Amino acid sequence: MCCLLVATSAVAAPGVRSLDFTTIRLGDDTQGATVPAVAAPAVQNADTDQPAEAIQPTAASTKPLPVVLVVGGIQGDEPGGFSAATLLTTHYTIQKGVLWVVPNLNFPSIIMRSRGLHGDMNRKFAKLDNNDPEFGTVRRIQELISHPRVGLVLNLHDGSGYYRESYEDKLRNPNRWGQSVIIDQEALSGAFMGALGDEARQAAETANGRLLSPQHILHVHNTKTAEGDHEMDKSLSYYAVRQGKAAFGLEASKEFSVEVRAYYHLLMVESFLAQAGVTFKRGFELNPAGVRGALLENLGVSFADNKIFLPLEDVRPSINLLPLSKDAPAQAVTSKPIMAVLPCAKGEEGQYCVHYGNRMITLIRPDWREMDHSIGGMRVLADGREAQAQFGQILEVSKSLVVQPNQGYRVNAIGYDSGRKDESGELMTLKDFQARFSVDRQGRLYRVEVYKDQRFSGMFLVRFASATNRLTSTEPQPVTNDRLPDRPGQESTLGF
Repeated sequence: MCCLLVATSAVAAPGVRSLDFTTIRLGDDTQGATVPAVAAPAVQNADTDQPAEAIQPTAASTKPLPVVLVVGGIQGDEPGGFSAATLLTTHYTIQKGVLWVVPNLNFPSIIMRSRGLHGDMNRKFAKLDNNDPEFGTVRRIQELISHPRVGLVLNLHDGSGYYRESYEDKLRNPNRWGQSVIIDQEALSGAFMGALGDEARQAAETANGRLLSPQHILHVHNTKTAEGDHEMDKSLSYYAVRQGKAAFGLEASKEFSVEVRAYYHLLMVESFLAQAGVTFKRGFELNPAGVRGALLENLGVSFADNKIFLPLEDVRPSINLLPLSKDAPAQAVTSKPIMAVLPCAKGEEGQYCVHYGNRMITLIRPDWREMDHSIGGMRVLADGREAQAQFGQILEVSKSLVVQPNQGYRVNAIGYDSGRKDESGELMTLKDFQARFSVDRQGRLYRVEVYKDQRFSGMFLVRFASATNRLTSTEPQPVTNDRLPDRPGQESTLGF
């Protein structure tokens, strides 16, 4: 069972502040419907606060459906939004139309669980000092929004409480943002999906058809930005409106768990996709349990062109003496775009932390090694059957494993102590391994490392079938929710 990672490359860097966002493009430009072309909007200066001019449709020429741009993570303490955007990249297949997703716009703030390490990024789209640490990030996302193919922008947020047009109680009033579809103005004449109010009401109505509770009802919130809302005129969505693009802020309530937030986000996003003519397949059932399962599955990181692979769904809090070359952490590949391998903010120098959203899920203490590239795996006997164990693979074994000797190479099975320098040719069973050296917390998954002299050739994992938990009573028991990308803690009570 091969475990090559199939998602986007990780962003790894020498420090948290240098993380950049990822743009993931889904869909085939050669397929799908066409729409009537409209005149290009007059792009206005981002330093003004004037609404976009009316745009008049032109003749009946056609062009491909406009691209839908989805943005998550502009504020790092809003995991519902960046989790939903991530699921679009890992579990959706676009059948018609094109979807561009930025799930991790403010990646450094996501890692640190901060609304904004350098202030609120969603207030930097009108005026921005060249010396602002986020100047480059904001300018790059502005360029993406302004791209002539982009016609619809969805900005995913988690907002406090429940938005209501009139005061009901402290959690349900006009100053709350949760459970709302936000528009800056009622319409944007001539733009694709420019009937902003109607499109927003349709999305809210669709989501309201699948509420988990009547109290979760979504409303449309028109900020009427051009009429004097000097906070919202600095926002990403209003910048998009000034470029003549239909733009909406989608807010799930911070009163919910991350899977419920992402559930409501995806209900709204799917409605907008349908309204935009985009069709898709989804790889999980759209309910909180399905969202949760999709967020928890296929967590992994690989190094050195997949010579090293670590599944992270049940990983121990730390992985010790993992053979890595000095450049391996910076070239790590992760299974989800909101994962990153970074130097740990605390602890000893040279330790690396694997982050998933705003949760750190394991710490790696490297054993720095030079790499050998002469082989890609080893011949083995797995339960008596000959097989090739490729580096980066998980080998499923019921009872026993023997790694066949290969002249010039030595085998080190971590947790198995034969007293020999080379453990090839040894019959290894689960009971021969010390559980504290396992990769997983169940004591079933072990590293088998291969070396040529002192250089590291690669590693595969062996997972023994077992109906029993081999952990001792002093070891922490697995908790099913401690791999979700939401580290519990205080969130900002601010909104959009």
